[in-house]
Amino acid sequence: MRLTDYTDYSLRVLLYLAIRGEGLSTIQDISDAYGVSKNHLMKVVQQLSELGWVETVRGRNGGLRLAERTRKLTVGEIVRATESDFALVACLPDQNGERRPCVITPQCRLRNVLEAARNAFLAELDRHTIDEVAGPQGPLAALLGIRTVIPVVPAVPVEPASDNPLPVA
Repeated sequence: MRLTDYTDYSLRVLLYLAIRGEGLSTIQDISDAYGVSKNHLMKVVQQLSELGWVETVRGRNGGLRLAERTRKLTVGEIVRATESDFALVACLPDQNGERRPCVITPQCRLRNVLEAARNAFLAELDRHTIDEVAGPQGPLAALLGIRTVIPVVPAVPVEPASDNPLPVA
């Protein structure tokens, strides 16, 4: 089974935004990172936004970021939403539930084998979330040219030294 470029780009956009974290990214950033067409990505981002998986911020300092709930989406859920056809052969039902007739259908074992393989493929994709496949973020961020932001940990206040130290037992 081969996924369409549309699905591939959808997964790449979500992966990029998951790695990027809270900061905003532009379609141009993603296009540059992967070396793919900005125009193709615009169509993908529009659908991802309509699905509520990507938040868009308009304006001069606008951009894109991953909706928080998207981190929990499975790769299988994303593939099902972006692929248009899972009928590996004509006798399997398409998105509309239709199948083309075949003379060997009453005795065909191949159809069941292919259907089981498709189901196993999707089941494996359902085992992995976007958040999971985005890790570890450091190495992926470096490959994509994303500067990772190191969270600032507040310093613990230190009490000033006393002139009268306590006796040590």
